[in-house]
Amino acid sequence: MMDGFGLTAREQLTCGLHVHVSVGSDEEGVAVLDRIRIWLPVLAALSANSPFWNGADTGYASYRTQAWGRWPTAGPVELFGSAARYHSLIAGYVASGVLLDEGMVYFDARLSRKYPTLEVRVSDVCLYAEDAVLIAGLVRALVETAAREWRQGIPPRPVPAALLRLALWRASRSGINGDLLHPVDNRPQPAPDIIEALLNHVRAALADSGDLHRVRSGLAAIMRRGTGEGRQRATLARTGKLSAVVTDAIRSSRRSQPLGGNPAGAGILSTG
Repeated sequence: MMDGFGLTAREQLTCGLHVHVSVGSDEEGVAVLDRIRIWLPVLAALSANSPFWNGADTGYASYRTQAWGRWPTAGPVELFGSAARYHSLIAGYVASGVLLDEGMVYFDARLSRKYPTLEVRVSDVCLYAEDAVLIAGLVRALVETAAREWRQGIPPRPVPAALLRLALWRASRSGINGDLLHPVDNRPQPAPDIIEALLNHVRAALADSGDLHRVRSGLAAIMRRGTGEGRQRATLARTGKLSAVVTDAIRSSRRSQPLGGNPAGAGILSTG
């Protein structure tokens, strides 16, 4: 990879939160991919935790998104329409010789090569363990909501990948601290309004799984205290030392508790 991709490979000092959700078939999985793609930038905003790169504040809430986006297959994709088209596209990518193998298909969400799951890969590693649980709950609800729409014959929204890339950039830039692009009409709205729209979109699936109160409480906590990027910046402003940011991140992760209240172990700081 170093030989083939040069500086892009050498500078990939990034970590991501990958969430796997079981699907019944590749056809169902691709139908879900086509329907959740418009909501993925909201997950990036809710998990934003990488403001620093090479010792400097980037001005981004999630610079991991920017660094990761340099890979040739990273980011949003167009509608697939069927499992056959999905697999044909992957085969074409590999046949191009640009990728070393199928493992380098770095879409924001993809079918897993190893498991009967759909894998959502758009999020930062969260500073707080309870935020990671929240993201997992939202992803599961998004997948279930999309699968129900597919079974009901509700088509996916044909939003161009270029617009989704704008939405992802916006989420990367400001996280939950500014406007996000609405997944339906791509107009800027305050982040709390977009997050409420996501909650409303998956409310039925959350209720059916027993996760509604847990996810709603988790979202309220994020809006109250912010994501990890805010704490990292506050720690640097207070101490003037990036080493103190790392130390505080370890302590914060060890003190974190999942939404159910059980103690959690140390987490990983998602910075370059």
